[in-house]
Amino acid sequence: MLGKTANGLFWMYRYLERAENTARMIDAGQRIALTRLDDNDEEWISVLQSAGGYEAFKAENEAVTKDAAIDWLLRSKANSSSILSCIESARQNARLVRTALTGEVWEAINAAYMATRELLARKVSERDLPKVLGKIRQHTALVRGTTHGTMLRNEIYDFARLGTFLERADNTARILDVKYYVLLPSARAVGSSLDNVQWETILRSVSARGGFRMEYGAGAEAGPMEIAEFLVLDKRMPRSLAFCVGKLRDNLRYLNKGSLQLMPALQKVDHLERTYLSHDIEAVFEYGLHQFIQKILGLLVEIAQQIEIDFRFYK
Repeated sequence: MLGKTANGLFWMYRYLERAENTARMIDAGQRIALTRLDDNDEEWISVLQSAGGYEAFKAENEAVTKDAAIDWLLRSKANSSSILSCIESARQNARLVRTALTGEVWEAINAAYMATRELLARKVSERDLPKVLGKIRQHTALVRGTTHGTMLRNEIYDFARLGTFLERADNTARILDVKYYVLLPSARAVGSSLDNVQWETILRSVSARGGFRMEYGAGAEAGPMEIAEFLVLDKRMPRSLAFCVGKLRDNLRYLNKGSLQLMPALQKVDHLERTYLSHDIEAVFEYGLHQFIQKILGLLVEIAQQIEIDFRFYK
C-alpha cells in the first residue's frame, strides 16, 4: 500500500474518533459543572487544557467562558480539533482514499459530514447541547459500524483501526485528566459523595457506566480506585487504555507479519504495555494518576510519530 493511502486512512479514522471524543469531553465538562454549587466559567480552562487546545483558545479569545469554550470545541474554524473541523478533515481524507473504502463507508462519512454541518451551522444553545452531542456520536458510530460490517480484514482495515485506537486511548487519558484538573475543589472532597458523583460522570462520558455496573454490581459505589482501574486496566472495556493499546499491538502485528524483526512502532507499543499497563491500580495511584496519564499521553505521541516513519506516510 502507498504511504499516502495509509496516511489518509489513519487520519480519517483518527479525526472521526477525535470528533466523537471531543463530544464526550464537552459532555463530561457539562455534567461536572452541574455538580458544582457555584457557577465558575473558569472550570472550562481545565477542559480546554485536557483537550489540548487552551493556548490556541487564548490566542483567539479574551476570556474563558462556558459558552465560548463550548463553541470553540464544537464549531470554531480556528480550532483544528473542533468537532466541525474534525468531521471535515475526516471527509477530506476519505476523499483521498475513496477507492480503499466500501460504498457504505463512503455514504456514512458523507452523511456524518452533512449532518454535522447542519447541526453546527449556528451556535448551539445549552438546551440543545445534549441532543446535538448525541447526534454527532450516532453519526460517527455509524461510520464505525459500516467499517466493521463491510470492510475486508486487510491492511486497509488495520490502518483504520490504528487511527481509531490511538486516538481513543489518547482521549480516554485526557478525559481522566479532566478529573484531575477539575473535579476536586480541595483534598477534603476526596471520598465524599460529591467526589463519587463526579467520578460516575467520568464513567458516563465514555459510555462505561453500564459495563462498570455489570462488573462491580448495580449497588456498588463508583469509587475512584475502581473506576480508574476499569478505565485504565480492564482489557474488556472498549475505551480503556489497556484495551486500546492491545488493539494497537494486534493490528501492528498483522502489518508486521512476515518480517524477521519487530518494527519500531510495535516495539514502542510493547514497551508501553509492559512498563505501564502490567501493574495493579494501587501502583498507578502510588505513582500519581496525573503523572501516569501524562506519561501515557507522551508515549502515544511517540507511537503515532513512529507509525508515520515506519510506513512512510508522506512518500
